[in-house]
Amino acid sequence: MQEDIIIVENLEKSFKGLHVLKEVNFTVRKGGVFALLGSNGAGKTTTVRILSTLLKPDKGRATICGHDVVKAADNVRGCISLTGQYAAVDEALTGRENLRIMGSLRHLDNIAERADRLLATFRLEDDANRRVATYSGGMRRRLDIAMSLMGDPPVIFLDEPTTGLDPQNRLAMWEIVKSMAESGTTLLLTTQYLEEAEYLANHIAILHQGVIAEEGTAGYLKEKYNLPTLEDVFLELIGERVVKYNGHK
Repeated sequence: MQEDIIIVENLEKSFKGLHVLKEVNFTVRKGGVFALLGSNGAGKTTTVRILSTLLKPDKGRATICGHDVVKAADNVRGCISLTGQYAAVDEALTGRENLRIMGSLRHLDNIAERADRLLATFRLEDDANRRVATYSGGMRRRLDIAMSLMGDPPVIFLDEPTTGLDPQNRLAMWEIVKSMAESGTTLLLTTQYLEEAEYLANHIAILHQGVIAEEGTAGYLKEKYNLPTLEDVFLELIGERVVKYNGHK
């Protein structure tokens, strides 16, 4: 049987009296893409911050690669990487320098070779020696994810990775995510874009009002609710439509 690499049990989290997560439960199988889908404010980023050890839950527990995210946070950090909604790159450095510094921070061997390989994978070879301040938004996002892959972590969190990208760069990012999943990496993707979840994910969980309202493959969800599209399923469960690529409801 396929291994559960992430296990989330009864997670709860509140901020100043606002109950953001209420007994969130799900598991992520090793390999492929797990999409956590929800509207703005649903608690997707809070969930990722807990799983990536940046935030402690009020109740419940979670394990990644067999390590408790609170009790064994250092071990968890050793097997994950996180790419947030905004590219965390040093604009004063070149693309190659950003990758090499990440390699040094992770105490890796063959840093130059690893950096060159990722620059090629993410189509940044021709711009490797340019300062990141001159990069487009799509290039910065690609570099950000490339930096996440320095060290080949088995689990990568992508928190709304295509936010702010134009359609061309969004499609390019989709292909990169697909390629990473095919290589055996486990990716947990948060998104508010239904098309993104349906195209990329092997499994989808819909987060609403602090709980997982429904989960399964896109095909399973459409069949269960006898609805033609994932958007219709989302509307049935949540009572609202999500943001489209052009920014309209």
